[in-house]
Amino acid sequence: MFKNMKKTISKVLVSSIIMSALFMVSAPAGVSAASDVTVNLGSTKQEIRGFGASSAWCGTISDYVMNSLYGDLGYSILRLRIEEGIGDAWKTGNFSKWSPELANAKKASAKGAIVFASPWNPPASMQENFSKSGDSSAQRLRYDKYTEYAQYLNAYVKYMKDNGVDLYAISVQNEPDYAQDWTWWTPQEMLNFMKNNAGSINCRVMAPESFQFLKNMSDPILNDATALDNMDVLGCHFYGTSVNNMAYPLYQQKSAGKELWMTEKYFDDDTTGNIMNMSKEIHDSMVTGNMNAYIYWWITWPNGLATSSGTIYKRAYVLGQFAKFIRPGYKRVDATATPNTNVYVSAYTGDNKAVIVAINTGTAAVSQKFNFQNGSASSVVSYVTDSSRNMAAGANIAVTNGSFTAQLPAQSITTFVGNTAPVVVEPIDAFNKIEAENYYDQSGTQTEANSDGNGKNVGYIENEDYLVFKNVDFGSGAASFEASAGSATNGGNIELRLDSLTGTLIGNCAVPGTGGWQTWTNATCNVSQVTGKHDVYLKFTGESGYLMNLDWFKFNTKVIPVGKLGDINGDASIDSLDLMLIKKHLLGEAIENTALADLDGSGAVDAIDLAQMKQYLLGIISAFPGKA
Repeated sequence: MFKNMKKTISKVLVSSIIMSALFMVSAPAGVSAASDVTVNLGSTKQEIRGFGASSAWCGTISDYVMNSLYGDLGYSILRLRIEEGIGDAWKTGNFSKWSPELANAKKASAKGAIVFASPWNPPASMQENFSKSGDSSAQRLRYDKYTEYAQYLNAYVKYMKDNGVDLYAISVQNEPDYAQDWTWWTPQEMLNFMKNNAGSINCRVMAPESFQFLKNMSDPILNDATALDNMDVLGCHFYGTSVNNMAYPLYQQKSAGKELWMTEKYFDDDTTGNIMNMSKEIHDSMVTGNMNAYIYWWITWPNGLATSSGTIYKRAYVLGQFAKFIRPGYKRVDATATPNTNVYVSAYTGDNKAVIVAINTGTAAVSQKFNFQNGSASSVVSYVTDSSRNMAAGANIAVTNGSFTAQLPAQSITTFVGNTAPVVVEPIDAFNKIEAENYYDQSGTQTEANSDGNGKNVGYIENEDYLVFKNVDFGSGAASFEASAGSATNGGNIELRLDSLTGTLIGNCAVPGTGGWQTWTNATCNVSQVTGKHDVYLKFTGESGYLMNLDWFKFNTKVIPVGKLGDINGDASIDSLDLMLIKKHLLGEAIENTALADLDGSGAVDAIDLAQMKQYLLGIISAFPGKA
């Protein structure tokens, strides 16, 4: 973004959001929540890198403002602008044009924040005019300057490092798809640079920073192994981005080990509507977008977070409700996101703390109950920002039997912070049905209601997703696995691993297509003999796209016969040779597959099975009562 560009479009979009909010029906004053919030401290989601803002075009920001934001309010990320006015002086070591941002970077770094940088334009010598939508003065990076441009970015990285600031990442381009006043990039041009040049940059690389999180800019990178390997952070902006467009399934599928950052958005003023929209957007970016970071636009312009003279706007405290308490390295955990009309909740854990951010956009206070799972706290402290308060601390709230109830003021953001008690996970009986949605941890999946209204299942399962179940007790041994699953596609496989995602593989269960996500079948497989207590990882593998839904699973003590019951020697026929094998077994000789010789399903091979084999061969019976 550049100065007041996009202000008109942003005002239209924000006005639309505010008008929608005005027509929401608010609950009566003091109404209780429609449902409790369940915070599962054991079910971790994405790691949070932090929250912050940009000093682009702000000049050297005062110590007071930087200390307020990056000290008192806990901001942990600063975004810099790479000043292109340096021209070709970077080649001769004249970096004076970059010094204002260096001063800001040093101040943020001194407070423990990480710093990254974005360019709006390359030096003029690397640009060329081209015609775009009738504009003959549109600018792009010359194709023969891609290598030099990578060197230019490296020079910026080195300049910062030589002056005491290690950049966390450097972006290829700010808003390459909204570039009336800066440099345009097509998706193909961005892909070409990421494939062929980004690997030479001596820093984490961010791309593409689309102005509206348009997936056509980043899909090609995600679908190209080389380009994806060269990308460390997928950056995006939220100008006009709806909640539905924050989710990015392709990123979740392809980007293991990468990060997803919202790197620019602003709100015009501190009106209640803007404050509520801003807090809700941060919530959505974390819960729906699974973002690792949220960065506000500039710090000291009229629609920024502060004035250059030191006035701190309320919207700075809105971001502080997240930044101050959700520290870098914390993880988001599963929590009931919308327990009541106008109430939005997200939760996080780290440093033996539980952090809950509850937003009430309605005009009435809400009494909300919170329940902890897989851990708890003895008490929590609340911090509130509303029309009259800025991150105001409240009294301790006692947590009783893992629960507490608190009042969420009208049109407010409340952050609850408590020290967590050690997690004690009770053993799970491997041989009883284990509901899939009762996982301890997961990656990539979502829970949903069963179509029959009977409980929930885990859905939206893709390749490499997984579920974790802690402390599963196999007792003296399990021999097979059974799962209720459904698939509207070709299905997939469930790898059964012990104690880690790469732990011992004890079985691999194939799930076929069933014709519908809620059309269930019992998929089975044998497992290697496993005893005692273990953490069980269900790792899903298969083709691209959604693979299956999982309702429940269990383990069994009996081996599932592999083959046709009665075909003991596996020659595809049941005859006198199979009869002889049962006789030998009864005389003390071992046979390879006793499950196929247990013709009556009693769990043992005995004289009754011998008699049934004789009856079958004589034509007296046409099938065995045991399970094939």
